[in-house]
Amino acid sequence: MAEMTYLEAINLGISEEMARDEKVVIFGEDVGGDKGGVFGVTKGLAAKYGDNRCFNTPLTEGLIGGLAVGLGVMGYRAIGEFQFADYILPATNQILSEARTMRYRTKGDWTAPIVYRTPYGGGVRGGLYHSQSTEKIFAGQPGLRVVTPSNPYDAKGMIKAAIRSDDPVIFYEHKRLYRLLKAEIPTDDYIVPIDKANVVREGSDITVISYGMMLQYAISAAEKLAKEGIDAEVVDVRSLYPLDRETLVNAAKKTGKVLLVTEDNKEGSIMSEIAAMISEDALFDLDAPIKRLAGPDAPSMGYALTLEREFLVNEDQVIEAMRELAEY
Repeated sequence: MAEMTYLEAINLGISEEMARDEKVVIFGEDVGGDKGGVFGVTKGLAAKYGDNRCFNTPLTEGLIGGLAVGLGVMGYRAIGEFQFADYILPATNQILSEARTMRYRTKGDWTAPIVYRTPYGGGVRGGLYHSQSTEKIFAGQPGLRVVTPSNPYDAKGMIKAAIRSDDPVIFYEHKRLYRLLKAEIPTDDYIVPIDKANVVREGSDITVISYGMMLQYAISAAEKLAKEGIDAEVVDVRSLYPLDRETLVNAAKKTGKVLLVTEDNKEGSIMSEIAAMISEDALFDLDAPIKRLAGPDAPSMGYALTLEREFLVNEDQVIEAMRELAEY
């Protein structure tokens, strides 16, 4: 065991897979050389595995998306890094039209074992082009997996599972968690399934469902409200698409009161689909309307600190929403 940040855990997971399988390659803008990516997630991999397996690309996101497809069908396990989740949009055609459909349109003869990694989320004053939550664009796209870890243990285990997947995975990494969270991480080989939600806290009064940075607020809020006698169940979505319907619905049925928290816009988010799912399967088990806490339906969070804070959900808002739901 070794104490690692979320960022270091992802680096270790990638390194272990590159050591295990020489067909694993990683590339992107500034990924190679000494820099190791804009946040340093791939730092040290080029020195360890060589410039042919960890290399830089031009500032062309469409190329990153397409190169991954080509390498994937040629038998490599390709990891393409987009510097920010906002930058992934020029590669959308390669991801949705080519990578996502590869197995289906070749009757299983070809697969696209690709991981597209990208940091997302706000709170670092990135503003437009550097803070958006683009995960909902790729939800509802069969053939594609969209996942995000919310702690260092999952970060290592899920990146390893994603690399071993024979189908394309978009791996979202919340940039505020990179150096915020530390935990003891096993240095042996383990994976965390990329198709399962996780009940991180058992509770009996209300259920809070979230992921990424917002999940950390939910966990902290649950511990504080426990002192007031409010016992909250907290669930980490982890697999944003496909959703783990069984775990999410069972958690809703257990308490009958559900709060969904996301830092994305409220309308059309991952949480909108979870709300529909719970309504379909657990409507008559609910004791209160499903409550959503989200960012405003604005085009982007602002760069200015005050505007960014206005956009982002904070822990106090999570606590208040949980308290209101418990009292309903």
